[in-house]
Amino acid sequence: MLTEAAAVVIGSGALGASVAFHLVAAGLKPVALLDQHAIGGETSPRAAGLTQQVRGSDLMTDLARRSVEKITRFAGETGQPIVYVQSGSMKIARTAAHARQLREEVEHGQRCGIDIDLISPAEAARRNPFLRPTGITAVSFAKTDLYLEPGQIPRLYARAFGERGGVLLPHTRVSGVLREDGEVKGVLTEQGTIRTPVVIDAAGAWTRRVGRLLDTRIGAVATRHQLFITEPIDGVEPMQPITRVIDCNAYMRPADGGLMLGGYEADPVQVDMANLPAGFSIADLALDISVLHRLAEQISEQFPVFRRIAIREHRGGLPTMTADGEHILGPWPGLKGFYVAGGCCVGGLSIAPILGELLAAWVITGSPGLDLSPLSPGRAAVADLDETTLAEACRRNYAYHYWAPDTRPA
Repeated sequence: MLTEAAAVVIGSGALGASVAFHLVAAGLKPVALLDQHAIGGETSPRAAGLTQQVRGSDLMTDLARRSVEKITRFAGETGQPIVYVQSGSMKIARTAAHARQLREEVEHGQRCGIDIDLISPAEAARRNPFLRPTGITAVSFAKTDLYLEPGQIPRLYARAFGERGGVLLPHTRVSGVLREDGEVKGVLTEQGTIRTPVVIDAAGAWTRRVGRLLDTRIGAVATRHQLFITEPIDGVEPMQPITRVIDCNAYMRPADGGLMLGGYEADPVQVDMANLPAGFSIADLALDISVLHRLAEQISEQFPVFRRIAIREHRGGLPTMTADGEHILGPWPGLKGFYVAGGCCVGGLSIAPILGELLAAWVITGSPGLDLSPLSPGRAAVADLDETTLAEACRRNYAYHYWAPDTRPA
């Protein structure tokens, strides 16, 4: 068992594995990547594996763009072969208000250097032959968005981490974090103590639970997200674009000859991991296929293919939402050596490559190289809201993932 480390990363999903890899790639050793379950086996491989470069702010759009570029350079940076499909993505508006939203998103994306434009409904149907262009008011197309099987991100980063001398500690449960005089000193595990000056909480659904070991209150609410993949369907081709429908918060993409469908329900299940048994795994999460059948019905006019489908796989995980819809990244104020990488807001897997690189630079050099204050773990939306307000704000950010009604909390 490792007893001394330069840094310990708790959680081996996409964010944790990316941070760990970038730490050792920058020369920090020894680094431990530990998980209470198998490495990279919880929520990340149950994600949809979509990218969306045009985000709600210039900062997030820049980070999403840089992360897509890192995915395209992944093999060169890590030595690990990765499979992705750069099919582009379409977003469909079915109301006048959402058509205005798409025009604003296109202008924003173009200003930030994203190859995005409006296309006609007929052109959208040409790109996705399962789309019927009725009832559509506008469509945008982002040419360089991509998708991939999501388990590759944590698995390949972890493998590259191990090949560079990183220490992988699967099935290693953290029972405490040592601190003294306002500084992190080590991690207590059921296998022993690891002395370290740096601890990174990248525990996904368990982020808050790890934070409580240090009496910190991290405002990230674990929220169930589901999708299904159909049996193979004639006519599905890998280069058919990711397609999103704004008003019902649904998305789809090709998946191994079938179609993936997922989305965001109005009243999602929120989970406090502290109330679950110590051995709980995401595989134990109760799912509800009726949520996805309702989504399929809501888009059936444009996508009649979903009226009669055979489902091959139904999966779900527990991404974490924040009250303001932004990720959590950086040092915890007032506690030297403690960092948080979480609050994925159902978009963390695809942005994990760049967030891992930036946090690693922060740990090693004291700066990520750009202003990440909107993602600070100490901001009011993460650290100060009462539980009722936090839960409702997180619910609304999930329920209105693709659009923002006037009543959405700031």
